[in-house]
Amino acid sequence: MILIYVEEISERILYTFDFIFNDRKIEYRITNDRYFTETSSLPKFNYSNIEIDHVLYIRPSSLLFDENIGVYGIDKGNFEGEECIAFNNIVDPIASIFYILSRMEEYTSSYTDQHGRFEAKNSVMSRFNWLEKVVCDRWAESIIRYLLRNDVEVSLPIPIPYKMNPTFDIDQTFAYKLKSPFRLWYATSKDLLFGKKDRLVERQRVISGKRTDPFDTFSYIQAITDRGFEINIFWLLGDYSKYDKNISHRNFKHRQLIKEMSKYAKIGLHPSYKSNTYEFYLLNEKDRIESILQHTVDCSRQHFLKLNIPTTYQILHSMGFKHDYTMGYAETVGFRAGTARSFRWFDLSKNEMTSYVIHPFAYMDGTLNEYMKLSVDEAKKKISQLNQEVREYGGDFSFIWHNSTIGQYGIYRGWKDVLEFTLELDNNE
Repeated sequence: MILIYVEEISERILYTFDFIFNDRKIEYRITNDRYFTETSSLPKFNYSNIEIDHVLYIRPSSLLFDENIGVYGIDKGNFEGEECIAFNNIVDPIASIFYILSRMEEYTSSYTDQHGRFEAKNSVMSRFNWLEKVVCDRWAESIIRYLLRNDVEVSLPIPIPYKMNPTFDIDQTFAYKLKSPFRLWYATSKDLLFGKKDRLVERQRVISGKRTDPFDTFSYIQAITDRGFEINIFWLLGDYSKYDKNISHRNFKHRQLIKEMSKYAKIGLHPSYKSNTYEFYLLNEKDRIESILQHTVDCSRQHFLKLNIPTTYQILHSMGFKHDYTMGYAETVGFRAGTARSFRWFDLSKNEMTSYVIHPFAYMDGTLNEYMKLSVDEAKKKISQLNQEVREYGGDFSFIWHNSTIGQYGIYRGWKDVLEFTLELDNNE
């Protein structure tokens, strides 16, 4: 066991040292008893502003001892050969972990995109070119290396397990099938008006049963589970609107498909675009999916990745959700929270750790294709680099695809091969 001396035991201290040591199966004890620290024969180090003779020292910034969301001067520092954050000129890898993991910068940022989302370009991770690194795990390992290098007898950490986690968002279950008569009439009228003859022919062939709906890739998704992957599917069941365009939750065949897919995957809710602003819609959509599945649904991912910290998480948690899969960016790949591991959310507005579990993702199909404008080969290279990072430091290599993007259709023609490439990475040792 390792003994850690601090002047004050705070919620932030407990949360951060759990991330560093607990998941690596390293036993530790935190104390604010100086005499006990001085006389103990346990391996130990000092994380305080008080110097203790013959006890290894890591100088702390004030961040883990503050109770409010402070404003800090942030620069790039270096600890044990790993770049980390210097807070008010104090290089502190421990506080760096908490700052990134808690998403502190998102509580104070007023800069958002057209959908009200915090943008990667405004993050410290982007500023220091760290987005494609699991920096929180890198810092945790650098702290352990520092202790070992200075003869603090720490049991060798147990590596964080690696696992691949394919996930799918169902924004539009079908391109043409099961649409209401009004939506069919409206879409047909628009295609006639704008001379989209190919879509008119395609729609008619799908409705008549002469061709498969281009978004009907559910048998392929099922087949992925046959290969040994555990997958998550998040279904949009919001009322029709500008950004929420799925088939009605009342449609019998739609409900049957959702129940059928629940045999192969864990089904979660994909809360609608407007539910991020109006809790009434979120409650209705939760009731809808639970009515279809006939059991409680406790996981979700925000449509459009609309995430406003802490409000979104507070609302979801209060409604009985226990797991969120939104932690990532739409416009670029990487690790928004500096880790690929699932972790408990720390609510800075209350300064406390919650039981709500965050599951980060590394990339999304639309990020590679539509935002970053990568070719298929460029996308594969980027995915391989991200996968290698997670393999080295542990965690879930989680990623987002849509049923609509793996049907070899439109701008995603040829992109099914990118998903296959990702899945095949799991066979690489």
